[in-house]
Amino acid sequence: MNNLRSIPFLIVGFIVFIACSRQLTSNQAIINKSDAYTLAWADEFNQEGKPDSTNWNYERGFARNEELQWYQTENTNCKNGLLVIEARKEQKPNPRYQEGSSDWRRKRKIIDYTSSCLLTRGKKSWQYGRFELRARIDISPGMWPAWWTLGVKKGWPANGEIDIMEYYRGKLLANIACLGPDQKPEWFSNTFQVDSLGGTNWSKQFHVWRMDWTEEFIALYCDNQLLNKVTLDQVVNKNGSGFNPFKQPHYMLLNLAMGGMNGGDPSQTEFPNRMEVDYVRVYQKK
Repeated sequence: MNNLRSIPFLIVGFIVFIACSRQLTSNQAIINKSDAYTLAWADEFNQEGKPDSTNWNYERGFARNEELQWYQTENTNCKNGLLVIEARKEQKPNPRYQEGSSDWRRKRKIIDYTSSCLLTRGKKSWQYGRFELRARIDISPGMWPAWWTLGVKKGWPANGEIDIMEYYRGKLLANIACLGPDQKPEWFSNTFQVDSLGGTNWSKQFHVWRMDWTEEFIALYCDNQLLNKVTLDQVVNKNGSGFNPFKQPHYMLLNLAMGGMNGGDPSQTEFPNRMEVDYVRVYQKK
């Protein structure tokens, strides 16, 4: 009789044990996950006004790819918890104009578009880790938003480039580049048609882009969908130096470009146009 009476208590105890074991397992999974990566750096853009100057520098002027925009600081502000990079259609004289110059940066007498490019060069750089960006991009004609990294040593493309987020002409791109055997960039690229992701409705939403960069590989994601993965043994510079540009620290860039060699024609696009960033975060292993 006493043994029979103890059975309910044994059952209850067993259930509590199982519940606690499951809770422990769940908590242990969280602990293990947090042990894998810890937050090394972030900008949440919660301050009003200009971004934190301890994190960001700015490019100025015409920069690359024969793009249409003149980069300036005036087009960047933080508001309501977002970093807003604004592309504007506005005319002003090009202060670097030189009559008769063959340089595309100097032969333009008038600036027709302005925007901003922020970069952490000289302030922050990282080697390996998990990089995350939550942002909303506009896919109007001519727009060319990007979040990317460059290595701190060597000139381009020998320093290595990673395009974690890039969009132009209806395509979302995930690119990795090193120096190729012809002294030109060797690209490891994948592209995705935005129409297949949801087109205009997709572009109205915020999305999370991610890079997992380890000693073995670089993997690029959007909303947890793998876009591109390349092993580091593929991206050694092909000039006989043996230099791997992805085994060195990289700094990041955030920009909203227009036109140029890839961006397309923005003449029918409504301005101002915006790229909105909720946060940028870098996690690294302990």
